[in-house]
Amino acid sequence: MIFSASLSVLALLLVHVPHGVQSFSPHACSHQRRTASGVIMPTTTTSLHATTEDTSTTTSTQKTKLSRPERKKLEREKKQKKKNGKKQPEQAKYTLHSNNISELTPSSNADDVMKAIKRAQNRHDDHDLRIVKNFLVNEVDDHFAYGFRGSLLARLAVGALHMNSNDIARDVIDVRKEYHRDSMLPMESAAIIRGLLRIHNVTDALDILDDELAVPDDEETLDSSENKELLKQRASSIASIASRHFFEGEPSMAVRACTMLTELGPIIRKCGLTAEEINMPWTRIIQGASECESGRRAGTISPCDPEIALNLPCNLVYCVLKAMTTFPSDNDDRTYEALSNALVRRTLFITGAVSMEGCPDADRGEVVFMGRSNVGKSSLVNMVTNRKSLAYTSKRPGKTQQFNYFAVNDKPGREKEVRYGDEVRGEKDPDAFYILDVPGFGFAKVPEKQRQEWSDFLSEYIETRKTLRVIFHLIDGRHGPIDEDFNIMKQVGEQKPKGVQYVIVLTKADKNIKGPNTTNSGKVQKKVLDKLRIAAKENGVGTAPILLTSAETKLGRDDMWRYMRLAAEV
Repeated sequence: MIFSASLSVLALLLVHVPHGVQSFSPHACSHQRRTASGVIMPTTTTSLHATTEDTSTTTSTQKTKLSRPERKKLEREKKQKKKNGKKQPEQAKYTLHSNNISELTPSSNADDVMKAIKRAQNRHDDHDLRIVKNFLVNEVDDHFAYGFRGSLLARLAVGALHMNSNDIARDVIDVRKEYHRDSMLPMESAAIIRGLLRIHNVTDALDILDDELAVPDDEETLDSSENKELLKQRASSIASIASRHFFEGEPSMAVRACTMLTELGPIIRKCGLTAEEINMPWTRIIQGASECESGRRAGTISPCDPEIALNLPCNLVYCVLKAMTTFPSDNDDRTYEALSNALVRRTLFITGAVSMEGCPDADRGEVVFMGRSNVGKSSLVNMVTNRKSLAYTSKRPGKTQQFNYFAVNDKPGREKEVRYGDEVRGEKDPDAFYILDVPGFGFAKVPEKQRQEWSDFLSEYIETRKTLRVIFHLIDGRHGPIDEDFNIMKQVGEQKPKGVQYVIVLTKADKNIKGPNTTNSGKVQKKVLDKLRIAAKENGVGTAPILLTSAETKLGRDDMWRYMRLAAEV
C-alpha cells in the first residue's frame, strides 16, 4: 500500500519536470536524500558544462552552413587582420631611378655601382648620383667590393665633374684621399685632373698633380712598372693642362705647363719609356699653341698677368718645341707638319747677294746653311720649312751661285720692297728671321777666282754680320768630313763671334740603312763619328753639337728647329 503510494508520487514528479532539465542524464550531478517514509530519492541538476558544449556544437553546425561569398569574406578579413598585425618594412634608403639597378644594398657589387654611375652620368641624373655618393660614403666601408671602393669613388668624381656637381666631386675626392691613398691608381688621378680642368678648376688639378702624380724621389726605381705608369700619367695630365689653356686663350698657364714637360722629358728618357708608350698628343698641343699665338698677334689674346707677358717667347709654339725635344721622338710626319706650318707661315725669296752690299738690312736674326756642294743644303732648307721648292735643288753640284736670302714670317709683299724699292704697308711678325743658303764648295764647277770671292764674302759675313745667330755646317753622313769641311771648321773656329751657335749637321743618314726605311730613322758609322769629332776638336769647334738628319725621311726636324729658334728670338 505504502509502496504504491510512493510510485504515484514519483510518477507525478516525473510528469512535472521543467522543460530543458533531464533526469538521470549521464552529464547530471546526482544527489541522494531520504524521505520521511525512509525511501531514498535521487535529485538531478543540469551541469553548466553540458549546456555550453551543446551551444558550441550548435554554432559549429551553423558555420558549416555559410554561403561561399560569406566564407570568402571571412577569409579576406582574416588575411587583412594578419597583415595589419605584421610590422611593415622600412623603405629602401638607396633607391635609384634605373630599372636595371633599382636600388643599392650592402650586397651590391662593384659592377652594380659602376652601372649606376654611368647611367647617372649619361642621363645627367643628379638624384641617382647623390644616392650613389651617399651609398659609397655612408653605407659601405673601405673593404666594399673587395677593396675597389677607392676606384668607384674616383669614377664617381669623374662623373660628378662631368655633370658640374662640384660638391659631390669634392666630397668623394676628399674621402678617396683620406681612406684610399695607398690604393690610388695614377690613371684614376689623371682622369680626375682632366675633369677638374673641364670645369676650370686649375688649382685643385695642380694639387692632385703634385700630390698623387709627383715624380718619384728614388731614381733607382724609375724603371719599375709602377713608376713608369705614374710618369706616363703625369705627362698626359700636364699635356692636358697645356692643350686646354692654349685653346682657351690663356697662354700663361699653358707656357707653365710646357715648362713642366721640359723638366719631365729627361726623366721620361731615363726610365726607358718610348714615344709609343707615352703617346703624347703633340699635334693637338701644337695646334692649340698656333691658334693662341694667332690671337696674340691679332691682339685678341693677352696674358692675365702683364709681367708674364714679358717672359713669353716670340712664338708660343717654341715652348711646345722645347718640350718635344726633351721627350723620346717618333718623328711623326703629321706632328712636324703642324710644327712647320705653325713656325713658318710665309716664306719669301728676298734677294741673292754676292757681297755684303747686297745683303738686306740686319733687322732680324739669321740662320746660315753652308757646306760643300751636293751635300743637300737646299733639300734640308725645304724640309725644315715644309716647302717643296723654296730653295732650288738640282742633281748637278754647285747650282747655287749666290748667297740666297729667304725671309720667314715677313710681311706680305716684302720682296717688292727689297727688289724694287716699293713701299709695302705692314710689319713683320715678331718671330721673323732670315735663312741664308750659301753656295757649296768643293765640287762646284766655277772658276777659282769666283770660289775665292765666295770664301772672302763668307769670312766677312761671319765676322761682321751682327744679326747672325746660327751656323749649320752640313756634312755628308755617309763619308764624314773632307778637306773642304776641314777648311770651314777652321774658318768658323777662328772667326765666329761668341754669340753665334755653330752646329754640325750630318745629312743623308737614311742612306746608311739597308732595305726600305719604314721607321723614318737613320744612322752613321762609328768611324765617321770618330773622324768628325777629331776634326772638330783640332779646328777649335770640338764642343759643337752634332745632329743626324735626312731630307728623305724628315729625320732631325725637331733638332734643327731647336737652334733655328735662336734666330727668331732676336
